[in-house]
Amino acid sequence: MSDYQIVFEQEESASAQLVRDRLDLHNVAATGEPAYYPVHYFLKTARGETMGGLLGGVWGGWLHITYLWVDKTARGKRWATQLMDQAEAYAREHGAHSATLDTHSFQARPFYERRGYEVFGTLDAYPGEHKKFFLRKRL
Repeated sequence: MSDYQIVFEQEESASAQLVRDRLDLHNVAATGEPAYYPVHYFLKTARGETMGGLLGGVWGGWLHITYLWVDKTARGKRWATQLMDQAEAYAREHGAHSATLDTHSFQARPFYERRGYEVFGTLDAYPGEHKKFFLRKRL
């Protein structure tokens, strides 16, 4: 009989942060790469409302962009380009040689390709008739 049980928690919790922290410590120990730099850029109004942002991190010589979003009311004004430019510049300043991200067929693949990103992997039927693309770029 085990003293363990699997528990489902839908909300963010201290347990979720513990799992991330422990995996990060394992990765650092396995690679000898301790430097991690969070990347959090936001597009805000004068009133402080968040209208977009780019989230990710720099580790092991790579910028990983996890999220890029700009509100519909702010699209077409090059805000996503500016967010990407700033994140890539920050990554270079912190020793990154490359960047990676993923996007769906209904999202922004052409935008990333115009920026020099190239697809290196694809998941079909993710979800349904859509695809998920994995992209990378030398910085």
